[in-house]
Amino acid sequence: MVAPTPVEFVAAAKRSARRLEMRDGYMTSDPWYQAWQAGKFEEYAEPSAWPDLIREVTGRGVQVQRARVVSEPVSDYIRFEHATTAGIVAAGERVRWLPRPRAARLALPGTDCWIVDGDRVLFSHYTGDGEVAGRELVTDPDTARLCVDAFSAVWELGTDHEAYRV
Repeated sequence: MVAPTPVEFVAAAKRSARRLEMRDGYMTSDPWYQAWQAGKFEEYAEPSAWPDLIREVTGRGVQVQRARVVSEPVSDYIRFEHATTAGIVAAGERVRWLPRPRAARLALPGTDCWIVDGDRVLFSHYTGDGEVAGRELVTDPDTARLCVDAFSAVWELGTDHEAYRV
């Protein structure tokens, strides 16, 4: 089975799309991140159609949530994510942040994932430096339940984007 892209996966959601992120850095080769890091604020803007997708799926009644487990003090990449999250929040995605020590007693999957409609999981696999190494679609009910429960636990303890300070 070929794994869909995150865009395809979220676009297919009927009720919910939840993202659990647990890394302190992703794809530092991303030109958007590099421009932000270089202080070229006038050159960076949302480089994808993600906000449009979020507006479309939330307009259909799909709840889109993202929970980020982060180390503190935060990495440069997390600082970048925090600075650029307002656009997806404005589009309708809800985002919460959870400092890693508060997640220490939670049972979490071994890698980041998207959970759609509570029954399908798209795991993201990364290289050590945060580049995407592959994705894996899983429909096993036990795995889906593990991921739903993990996301819910992080979400419950997390702080809304608007209140979280880096």
